[in-house]
Amino acid sequence: MQASDDKKTSSLNHKSEAWSGRFDEPVAELVKRYTASVDFDKRLARVDIQGSIAHARMLGAQQIISLQDVAAIEQGLGEILQEIEAGSFEWLLDLEDVHLNIEKRLTDKIGDAGKRLHTGRSRNDQVATDVRLWLRATVDDVLSGIKALQLSIIDLAEQHADTIMPGFTHLQVAQPVTFGHHLMAYFEMLKRDAERFADARKRINRLPLGAAALAGTSYPIDRNMVAASLGFDGVCANSLDAVSDRDFAIEFSAAASVLMMHLSRFSEELVLWSSPRFAFIDIADRFCTGSSIMPQKKNPDVPELVRGKTGRVFGHLMGLLTLMKGQPLAYNKDNQEDKEPLFDTADTIVVTLQIYADMMRGIRVNADNMRQAALEGFATATDLADYLVKKGMPFRDAHEVVALAVKHGVNTQQDLADMALTELQQFSKMITEDVYSVLTLEGSVASRHHVGGTAPAQVRSAIQQARAALK
Repeated sequence: MQASDDKKTSSLNHKSEAWSGRFDEPVAELVKRYTASVDFDKRLARVDIQGSIAHARMLGAQQIISLQDVAAIEQGLGEILQEIEAGSFEWLLDLEDVHLNIEKRLTDKIGDAGKRLHTGRSRNDQVATDVRLWLRATVDDVLSGIKALQLSIIDLAEQHADTIMPGFTHLQVAQPVTFGHHLMAYFEMLKRDAERFADARKRINRLPLGAAALAGTSYPIDRNMVAASLGFDGVCANSLDAVSDRDFAIEFSAAASVLMMHLSRFSEELVLWSSPRFAFIDIADRFCTGSSIMPQKKNPDVPELVRGKTGRVFGHLMGLLTLMKGQPLAYNKDNQEDKEPLFDTADTIVVTLQIYADMMRGIRVNADNMRQAALEGFATATDLADYLVKKGMPFRDAHEVVALAVKHGVNTQQDLADMALTELQQFSKMITEDVYSVLTLEGSVASRHHVGGTAPAQVRSAIQQARAALK
């Protein structure tokens, strides 16, 4: 009988699995590789250790384990973190994930005290806690990245508060704006992005630990103590929801998708503007590449790749939504698939923000080309209509008058500002010599002197407020 027991114990130690006593045969090698997550979830090691230390301290404070065990656990986990950071920690596929790898190493180092660490918790609430801790820090990195990009945009906008360019609708010349005003539109988009991430952080920052597998635990734990020690705003209120919820990951991915959509729009404009057909800007060489066959080429690879990576982030959001849509309560193995898309989304947006902020500092503006483009396409046509309205003509009539004047300009290849007064007066006798002050590009942008308008004074005011908000 003793020999049989020894054999079972040997088998248990060999398999090193937390549930091995329930099974009569080991997991198949293919299944082991298929179900293991350690290759990607090992990046959670630091927060896993952070959460484990908080859990151990609570167990000690509640007299669930001894203070000697707590001290041994803290010391052991500290040494394991050093091993991981030094690159000497051996990650074992047999141990499936980051949690069991660390727990096994801890038990090897400190014995039975390491086995007591898992008292009152499950990997279900443990991993949910780890991901929230990791994602909370990632949101902080994203917010810092957004701020850095906003500052780069502000700096460039301030240099070009007076630089006139054509504003477009339908990618057709519409009205003159300043380049600074155009850039500040992206500042506003990023401001909303920052608000979304900051708001999502509130829902990320709730503690699942203590929910155990799904129903809570019979041990007299103090969840609020753990929450406070880990910097959470509170605890997840329902144990079933605590272990199965991935709304926070979806919400982060949704905010990331909107952010990337904004940067993709910006990238599209940078690509257009850097084309010789526009030649509005020049992107620094360090963000571009050449062609293997066409020596004249300077390709805007970074903004193009941002456009491409946007689809990647969108795909991860859809993947997470699909992952969760059919899951019954509570935790299911499906949820292992949340990490790779979440990690990749986070990595993508963090580096994109970093490189974008640097790229904005390397943009050179061709103000002459911008101005010349604004002189084409009858950009001040609306100004002429407004001029006539101020003289008493109904707007719809003014619209028709100006449309006829534009048609004449197309036929004679003249801009409105280039026409003689007698030419303009054939469309309305209300037009007098003072019309030319509103037909100039400078007059047009200066007239939009209200909050949110493109007048240079308003652009500088918006920049000043933006700088103050970022401090």
